[in-house]
Amino acid sequence: MIKNFKWLFLVAATFIACESDDKTTAVVEEPLTAGSANFTKFVALGNSLTAGFSDNALFIEGQKGSYTNILAQQFAKVGGGEFKIPFMADNVGGLLFGGAANPRFGRRLYFNGAGPVPVSGTSTTEVFAPNTGGPYNNMGVPGAKSYHLLFDGYGNPANLALGLANPYFVRFASAPNKSILQDAMAQEPTFFSLWIGNNDVLGYATAGGVTTAQDPINGGDITPPSGAPGVGFDGTYGALVTTLTSGGAKGVVANIPYVSSIPFFTTVAYNAATLPLANATALNTAYNAYNIGIAGAPISAEEKAKRTITFVEGKNALVIIDEALSNLGPTVPKMRMATSKDLILLSSGGVSAQVHIAAGNGITSPLADNWVLTEAENLEIKTAVDAYNATIETLATSKGLAFFDAKKLMSQVATTGVSSNGYTVRSTYVTGGGFSMDGVHPSPRGYALIANAFMDAINKKYGSNLKPVDISKYRVQFPSSL
Repeated sequence: MIKNFKWLFLVAATFIACESDDKTTAVVEEPLTAGSANFTKFVALGNSLTAGFSDNALFIEGQKGSYTNILAQQFAKVGGGEFKIPFMADNVGGLLFGGAANPRFGRRLYFNGAGPVPVSGTSTTEVFAPNTGGPYNNMGVPGAKSYHLLFDGYGNPANLALGLANPYFVRFASAPNKSILQDAMAQEPTFFSLWIGNNDVLGYATAGGVTTAQDPINGGDITPPSGAPGVGFDGTYGALVTTLTSGGAKGVVANIPYVSSIPFFTTVAYNAATLPLANATALNTAYNAYNIGIAGAPISAEEKAKRTITFVEGKNALVIIDEALSNLGPTVPKMRMATSKDLILLSSGGVSAQVHIAAGNGITSPLADNWVLTEAENLEIKTAVDAYNATIETLATSKGLAFFDAKKLMSQVATTGVSSNGYTVRSTYVTGGGFSMDGVHPSPRGYALIANAFMDAINKKYGSNLKPVDISKYRVQFPSSL
C-alpha cells in the first residue's frame, strides 16, 4: 500500500510539473559519465604536491585534502575505485628515524597572528615502521625529482645515509628494490595522473641559486633538460609516460609553474628598506670608500653603476651579494643594490627575511647570496622550466593524454587571482587563500582549485563531465590544533 501511495504521489507531481511548464522550467541534471576514461584503478605519481604536503609538512588532514584525493572522490561517482593513501600517523607532521626526531622534517606550521610557527606536539610517524597497508594509489613522494621515480633504490632504508633514498618512500615502498614507477605499474592502473618536475629546479631556487650538495643519483641542482632516462628530463619523462601508457591506461599530466609565481619568492619586496634621512645619510658615508673603489675598478661603466650603493630617504632597494659580478679581489665584495627582477626569499635556514633585514642585512651589510634569487639565476631556472614544459606538452599530445596548464593557472593566481564560488584565490602570503604557511605548497583551497583545473582538462580530453568541487568548502589555513 505504501508503495502505491508513493507511485500516486509521483504521478501527481509529474502532472503538476506539466501543468506549470508555462511558468517554470524544470532543471534536469545531466547524468555523470567518465566518457572514454576508465577510473577503476587510479594511480597518482608526483612529488609533495601530489602527496598533499602543506605548511612545510605532510600530515593526515593535508593528505586528505590533496588534489589527488579530491580527484579520486569525484572519480568514484563515475566508476572510480578505492584510492589508498600512505597516511602519516598524526597531524603534527615530521618524521622519526628509529624513534628520534629529525630536524630536517619538522612539525607543520600555523599562523599565530604574527607569523608562521610550528604546532605543539611530537611527531609519531616512524620511517622504519613496517609497511602493511599497500599498495597505495597515491604515489606522491615529497622531495622527488623526475628521475627519482625511476630509481629502484629510492625506498631502500639502507640508502638513506648515502642520500640515495627518500624517507617518505621508505615508509611505503613495497620492497627496498622497487621504484615509485614499478610500484605504480604493479597496480595495473587504468588511469593515472603525473605531475613531476617542480623539484628539478625548486631546490636550487629555494637555496637562492647557490649550488647545494650534489644529488648522488643525478648529480645536478637543475636537472638537464635533455639526456637519457634517469639523467635528462626529456629522456626521464618520456620513459615515465611510455611505461604508464604501456598497458592502455589513459591519464592526465601537468606542466611546471615558474617559481616566481609562488609567495616564497614574491612576499619580501626588493625595496624593503625604509629609512629616515639621517640613516640614509649615515649609510652613504659608510659606503663612500667602497663606492670610490668601484668607480676606479677595471670594469664596465654599466657594472660600476650597478655596484654603486646609494640610499635615499624613504624606500630603498636592499644591498645583495651577486656572485655573477666581476671578481675584484678577496677584499671587494660582489655586492649591488637589488632590482625588481631579483627575488628575495621568504626564509632561509628557517629564519625569515624580515628578521635578517631588521638586523641590518641588506642595509648596513649585504644580504647573503642564499637569500636572493637574482635575475640571472631566475632566468636560468625559467629556461629549464620552459624546456621541461615543452617536453611535457609534446608527450601529452603524442600519447593522447589530458594536459593541465599549471603554469598558466599559477600565473593567474599570482597576478589577477582566480575567482570561483564567491572567492578569489590569490598568491598573497597568509591572506591570499591559495598558499600554505611555507609559501611554496598550496592551502586546502588552493589544492581544491588545482583539482578543479585537473578535472576540466580531463573532461575536455575524454568527454567526461566530472563536476568541480565548491572551493568555498575548503579552508585557507589549518588551525594550530587538528
